[in-house]
Amino acid sequence: MVKLVAVLPDRQVAPLLRVYGAAVRTRRLRGAAAVAVAAICIAVAAWSAGIEPSRLFEHVGRFTSYFDRLLRLDSGARVWTGPAEWLWGWRRWLRLLGDTVLMAYVGTCLGAVGAFLLSFFAAENLARSGWSRFLVRRSLEFCRTVPDLVFALVFVVAFGLGPVPGVLAIAIHSLGSLGKQFFEVVENIEMAPVAGLEATGAGFAAIVRFAVLPQVLPGFASYALLRFEINVRGATVLGFVGAGGVGQDLIEAIRKFYYSDVSAILLMIIATVVLLDVTTERLRRTLSETPQ
Repeated sequence: MVKLVAVLPDRQVAPLLRVYGAAVRTRRLRGAAAVAVAAICIAVAAWSAGIEPSRLFEHVGRFTSYFDRLLRLDSGARVWTGPAEWLWGWRRWLRLLGDTVLMAYVGTCLGAVGAFLLSFFAAENLARSGWSRFLVRRSLEFCRTVPDLVFALVFVVAFGLGPVPGVLAIAIHSLGSLGKQFFEVVENIEMAPVAGLEATGAGFAAIVRFAVLPQVLPGFASYALLRFEINVRGATVLGFVGAGGVGQDLIEAIRKFYYSDVSAILLMIIATVVLLDVTTERLRRTLSETPQ
């Protein structure tokens, strides 16, 4: 089968080529301008922060040598040549690591429950009162803007050392982060079921229960699992300020230059985070494939 292709004469093609070339040049100029502006902003930020590339290259050897020391025992041998000496405190570290995971779990659950309740009052398509939306959204912004490390320091002063300050800090920060994600999920639901229930005279609670929840629960659960992964890593850092968990032993080993202990604790933390990431990823995938 022969296909005929129409060929325009040169006098008609030439204006089209000129317009196309001008559009390409304009797009390239805009891209080059964006790159130049970004480079200038990076240079100004680096200058304001006092970053010195020469100093970075001058001291890069210290960085690599520190990691080399992490992989050596006190005797100078590599850590894998004496696993019993390297992992001498694995029982204590594993117990503290369990405390860290539990801190993250309880804090995430508390934050998720609070975010679940507040998200419906912050969503523009559900909350009719502008004042309620404003107050809820500003409260969520405060909770997620203040770093969880600052909350932990405040709660350590109030409640003393231990896991309670860590749980509260994680819960408040998770409330702010999950609250924003949750109400954005609510704002993207299909509104036809909501309109149908409103037409029957259903109240706010009934609308949320029967028209909103079936659409948002998989998204809520997926975000909560992702937040749990983040909080496990964050809970380790909270231990640096006395908020419980394996972070307290880690910062003590760093301060006392127990290099092999630092690497052993880091290895256990990394293995735990990888295991949790794989598990929660499968759960999120299952939830995303669940028909709504």
